[in-house]
Parts: sequence; structure tokens; C-alpha cells
Amino acid sequence: MNTDDLAWQAGNYGGLSPRKVDFLLEHGHLDLVIRAAEERGEWFCAERAAQELCRLGEFVRALKVMEPFVATGWRTALWAKADILLRAGRTDEALDLVRPDKEGRTSQTVCRHFAELLAKAGCVYEAIDLLVPHLGESWIRTVLVEITEGQEHDERVLDLIAPHAEAARRARDEGRWDYSCSDAQELQARVLERAGRVDEAIRILGQDITENRYLTQNTLTAYAELLARHGRLDELRELATGQDAHTVLHLYARALRDHGRAAEAETVMRDAIAADDCVGYRAWLSATLLRDGRLDDAITVAEPGFSWYDCFNLLGPLVYPLFDRPEELLYLLEHPLTVPHHGHEEFQHWWRAFALAGLGRAEEAIAVVEAHPDPWIDPCIVRAGLLSTAGHLAAAAAELRDLGTIEAREELFEVLVRQGQAAEAIVTHPTVAEQRAAKQRAAEAKTESAPLREDGYSLEPPF
Repeated sequence: MNTDDLAWQAGNYGGLSPRKVDFLLEHGHLDLVIRAAEERGEWFCAERAAQELCRLGEFVRALKVMEPFVATGWRTALWAKADILLRAGRTDEALDLVRPDKEGRTSQTVCRHFAELLAKAGCVYEAIDLLVPHLGESWIRTVLVEITEGQEHDERVLDLIAPHAEAARRARDEGRWDYSCSDAQELQARVLERAGRVDEAIRILGQDITENRYLTQNTLTAYAELLARHGRLDELRELATGQDAHTVLHLYARALRDHGRAAEAETVMRDAIAADDCVGYRAWLSATLLRDGRLDDAITVAEPGFSWYDCFNLLGPLVYPLFDRPEELLYLLEHPLTVPHHGHEEFQHWWRAFALAGLGRAEEAIAVVEAHPDPWIDPCIVRAGLLSTAGHLAAAAAELRDLGTIEAREELFEVLVRQGQAAEAIVTHPTVAEQRAAKQRAAEAKTESAPLREDGYSLEPPF
């Protein structure tokens, strides 16, 4: 284990990924996660194990898990150890461990991490001071607002943000698109709101919108959401039915629903569709009807858009919420109005196979994907995935064991955990070294074999 390996893991979700570690923890395998961290140098195992141990109040064990990673000198592990110490009540040790020197204070990333730690330790004044030299960066301003939430420093934060909000207004007045300060107005309104100065927040941000003195749609959306949170529906309706309807009408409709006026919200959106057949209107209403259990109505609203170039934006939002409801998913995909267009046929074939497998109809599911193979995915892995979805875990495991590739062993992990063989799942899973080597070979093979355009991009998918 060294810093290069650890950085690769963190950057590529290598080794046992966060999702897989969480899966182990959900099944009660904390001790196995700790062992994987110790024996295999699995960073995400160490990180998640330490968090879980802290939650249980076992801070000494959490520090023991983290120590080998800290010993490599990797900064991310050092920050993780500092967080453990802080949660254990050892505040001075935590801060001294990662306190930046003069050079470190020039790094925005270092200052961000240390400011967050300071705020957790209750040292908010020092945290703010640390960030002040870097407030020209929008993401640092966001950190400033987040770490001071509920800390009774709103007036100082407002003083620090105000010049950047004015810079945004001035830039717009001068016809410049200075995106470096484009978030400042909505942050200003957010702090005013949490300080209890809601009317002032609405007045200032509303004036910016009326006078067109803002730089991005995010500011407009922030204003609409501010109005919605405080029940200013008349003002929101005026905003949503004007020139900015495409951006904020759905927020008005959602606010109506939040106030118990669901029928009115539906009428507003149906009227908008009749007057201006916008994809966004159809997508919002269709998804909302689905959440209300009105699948047929949702399909009817979305179906006219299935033949448009962006049909995926209307079909996809209906499909994904139904992944754990295979009977309804199959009904959607076999509905006569649900016809894929413009090269999206492969999505419907995969979705249909997934729905069939979810209903236990594994052979039918496999027949669907065999009739419409995906050239970029190993068919054996697809078959095993469908068998697993259908509950045929032993058959799925056999398929993946026979294949034996790095990818197959990665897929085998979850199947084995579901079979109650978590220890074997970890042993079978490829090591970080194996994953890195496999990715390197794949990259080299692609470089050698793929024909390239003049600009260096591949002529063949995946581009």
C-alpha cells in the first residue's frame, strides 16, 4: 500500500467500491470490512469502517483501522484521522494534526478542509478567517455559507458576500458575463433567509430578477424556490407565467401541490402543454402522475414526445422509478403507445429483460437480450445479471465463476454476499493491483487498435 495506490483507488473507485462496502455493512459484515482494510489495503473499507465504528462510539478501533493508511503519508487518510479524533472529543489533537502551515494556507483545497474541521470544532471565527483570502472562488463562498449555518455569524457572512453580489450586478449592467461571481446573489438571499430576514431576501433578489441584473438561471431558480418556501404563491405565479415559464413553471406547480392544491397544479401544467408543448412540461407532469400512481395517465402525457429527438427525457423518468416494480415496468414497456425511436431501441430491450427477470421469468429475459445483443457488454455477464435478478443466485454464480474475468469477479461479489458467502466474496473480488493492470492493458489495447480522427478521438464507439 502506498500513496499512489490509494490515490488511484479514490480516483477510480477501485478495490471494493463504496457501494460494495455499504452492501457488506448493510448485511452486518463490519468485521469483514475491517479485515479487508487491514489485509488488502482497501481504502473505502477503511473509510467506511472508521465511520461506522465512530457511530458506535468505538473511536480507538476506528483509529487503529485508519493508522496504516495515515502511515503512508496520504493526506486524505490524515484528514480522516483528524475527523475521528474530533468525533472522539480530542479536538486539539485533531486540529494540530492537519493545521496548515503558511504554504498550506495558499491552497484552496487545504483551507476548505481545515475550515470545515474548525467549524465542527466550534472554531467558526478562525474558519471564516481562513477562507477570506479565497472568497473570489464561488465554491469557497458556498463552503463559507455551509459551515456557518446555524452558527450565529450571518451578519459577518453577509458582509463578506455583499461585494461579490454587487460585482455580479455590475457585470450584468456592463454586459459582461462574469461567472466567477454568478452565485453570490443567491447565496446572499440564502443567508438573509436563514437570518430571519425573509422579506429583505425576497425584495433584494426579486429586484435583481425584475431588473435583469443576474447572470445565470440558477439565480432565477433560487428566487422561485425562495418564494415557494414562504408561500408567496401569487408572486411565484406571476414569475412562472411570464417569459421565464420554461425555467420556473414546474416550481410553481410543485408549490401548489405542497399547499394541497394538486388538481390546480395539474391544470396549470396541462394548460401550459396545450399552449406551448415544452418537453419539460410533459416530463414534469408525467413523472408527477406516476408518483401519484396514475401510470396510464403518465404514459398518455409523455407518449407524444417519444418520437422526438429527446424522447429519452420522457421515457427514462417513467422507467427508472419502476425498476423495483417490475410488473408495472413491463406494462409500461409493452404498452402500445410506448414505442422507442431514434436509435433508443436498445434501452427498451434491456429494460424489458430486466422487468422479466424481476418477475422471475429468467429464460424469457435471457431470450430478449440474446435476440438484441449489446456488442459492448459480455453476454455471459448480462445473462448472469438476469439470473441474479430473477433470484437464481447459484446459477448466476456458476456463470460468473466459469467466465473468471476481472469484470465477472467484480459482478460475482454481490451474488456471493446475497448467498451468505461474504468472506468468499471479498477473497474472490479482484485486488486493486489486478484492477489497475487490467485497466492499463485495456487502455494500451485501445490506443494500439482504435482508428483515430484527425483530432485524436476514436472513430469507433465508445468514443
